[in-house]
Amino acid sequence: MRKLRFALFGNVFQAKKSSSVQKLLCLLEQWQADVLIDEPFYHFLSDGLQIAVPPSVQVISGDAFEADVLISMGGDGSFLEAARRVGDKGIPILGVNMGRLGFLADVLPEDMEEVLAQIYDGSCDVEERCVLQLEYDKGAPEGFPYALNEVAVLKRDVSSMISIRVDVNGEYLTTYQADGLIVNTPTGSTGYALSVGGPIMQPGSRTLGLVPVAPHSLTVRPLTLTDDAVISLSVASRNHRFLVSVDGRSEKCSEDVRLTIRRAPYTIRVFKRPGQSFFRTLRSKLMWGTDVRVEG
Repeated sequence: MRKLRFALFGNVFQAKKSSSVQKLLCLLEQWQADVLIDEPFYHFLSDGLQIAVPPSVQVISGDAFEADVLISMGGDGSFLEAARRVGDKGIPILGVNMGRLGFLADVLPEDMEEVLAQIYDGSCDVEERCVLQLEYDKGAPEGFPYALNEVAVLKRDVSSMISIRVDVNGEYLTTYQADGLIVNTPTGSTGYALSVGGPIMQPGSRTLGLVPVAPHSLTVRPLTLTDDAVISLSVASRNHRFLVSVDGRSEKCSEDVRLTIRRAPYTIRVFKRPGQSFFRTLRSKLMWGTDVRVEG
């Protein structure tokens, strides 16, 4: 049997995950796996949930860790944070869904035993997911400049719209008058971009989305680009500042800064179970084909 090292990450707000984590720790012990647990998650389990974490577990902090598999326990937000911590390490991520919708964290707690067996026998595939890289022409982003889902520019503090000039590969596209603009990957097409009318993109389709948020003109529609496009954004705002959101992590930015968004030099690897289908996930998560009409 192969000796594998698992890193466990999770959010620290859901007490209901107690039994699922205990089950996972028991399963990993049965497989004689080496287990690493992120420090905040470890204290949440041991101090908050009073779970008897095996003494052989290694507590980790920061990004200086190595593992064969990373397990994210939570929702898609927890998965995005795990992807940030993995960065360019190439560690494949398995998302166990402790939340609600879960496009990224799509393994149910009751399926963990089966999935672990599939990981060990090599029957789980690994998908490569595109990542976006954010750059400024003056200085650098304050936070982590890579996004698995999307980079968005959004208005700040005022009710008036912002103006967003967009150039693609050095060619002027248009200037959006809107509350914001989302640049998303196929992975992010089922996130924020979907909620404001963006198209759903199949993972691996090598595309990017440009999705305006509440545009002033009704003729403005989402646009799909190839993922080798280099997108430059210049923003004008009444208060001369705006927000930049990178996978939900926001920072303030001055309008004299020009943003460049391009495909990052690495991908995030995501486990895909045998027989798992993106289209089946859409039908299930979005309830396509379900009659939701209520009689009477």
